[in-house]
Amino acid sequence: MYLYHFGLTELPFTLTPNTVFYVGLEPHNEALAVLLTALKTGEGFIKVVGEVGTGKTLLCRKLLNEIPEHFVTAYIPNPYLKPDELRRAVAVELGVKQAQRISVQLLTQRIQQRLLELHSEGHSVVLILDEAQALPEESLEALRLFTNLETETRKLLQVVLFAQPELDTRLATTKFRQLKQRITFSYRLRPMTTLEVQHYIQHRLQVAGYKGAALFSRALTKKVAKVSQGIPRLVNVLCHKMLMLSYGQGQYQLTNQHLSAAIKDTESTESSSSLKWYISIGVVGIAIVIGYLIKNYGVIV
Repeated sequence: MYLYHFGLTELPFTLTPNTVFYVGLEPHNEALAVLLTALKTGEGFIKVVGEVGTGKTLLCRKLLNEIPEHFVTAYIPNPYLKPDELRRAVAVELGVKQAQRISVQLLTQRIQQRLLELHSEGHSVVLILDEAQALPEESLEALRLFTNLETETRKLLQVVLFAQPELDTRLATTKFRQLKQRITFSYRLRPMTTLEVQHYIQHRLQVAGYKGAALFSRALTKKVAKVSQGIPRLVNVLCHKMLMLSYGQGQYQLTNQHLSAAIKDTESTESSSSLKWYISIGVVGIAIVIGYLIKNYGVIV
């Protein structure tokens, strides 16, 4: 790849949510502050909503890293589960013995018993679900019933939902009005501004070990921000392709031509709910071949 070419120690614009690259932009810091404040109150449901690619999973992992020590967390990254599967997944996360074997009725009793044990030990328990918009209707109702477990002074289980805006659409219906009323704290992630995109790109390059002159000019960063609509994942896609193209051409300065080629190589379709991007091999594949030829044979195509 282009690591040696640019003097990097790791890839700066991968799509894997890595908290090492957490930038601490205003929307993410605000969301994290809301989450930590809400958890301290001991209320039932907390919700963070954002469009595809706005950094919900990264924020989720950041929360898991920074949550106070007295919290016991049950993390479910893929909640497309039936009610019984959801209960068993929660039980396993909480350390309930034989959770996969016992009956549903006994399982519910064991979960409540385990929550009471943790409460008596001074622990607070939080269930964190990523991609919560994927929860089936019956599982959403089962989730609401989970929060009925409480002492006279405090809920035994708090729930944090990270979701796409489709969850809000579902919660707006009559059948979920009880669940919606229990969401006491909510935050909506926004896209990055142009200045935030500039800071985002520079920060990720620095974390990846880059120490040279600026690769992205201010004008180029502004164009990246506009094309990506400030969506972090899309910024990553474009910047990664631009670096690959520059490497393939043996260049060290990114240009408008690199951005144009990266845009052409990335098909986009905009729907009412989200911007979906599909990555093709095209120009990027050619760049890899050219870079390989230059590195191994000194051939410039």
